[in-house]
Amino acid sequence: MPHIIVEYAQNLAGERDIQTMCEAIFDEIASHPTFPDPSAIKVRALPYQHHVQALENDRFVHATIKLLPGRDEATKKELTGALHALLLKRLPEAASHSVDIEDLSSAYVKSAR
Repeated sequence: MPHIIVEYAQNLAGERDIQTMCEAIFDEIASHPTFPDPSAIKVRALPYQHHVQALENDRFVHATIKLLPGRDEATKKELTGALHALLLKRLPEAASHSVDIEDLSSAYVKSAR
């Protein structure tokens, strides 16, 4: 844990290497002391071909960090701030950059092999 899900306007993908961005996100999150086991970190990116924004430049990137419960608000702000800064640096041509963080519910189930 955590899961980082990056959603972005598909028209950004032609200008940037999304896989490299995912690797940079992984490295950023893995460097945080909250996550001592990097093998538990999962980063994935989803392009959106169809979307609407009230901006002339409709390119966006949004990331959601999903965590097991227990982190304090200061830690959550550190994580969202670091990821937001990374997205601004990696995708400066996007008009909109945002990051949210969510605690997973107690019903979350996982299996790994």
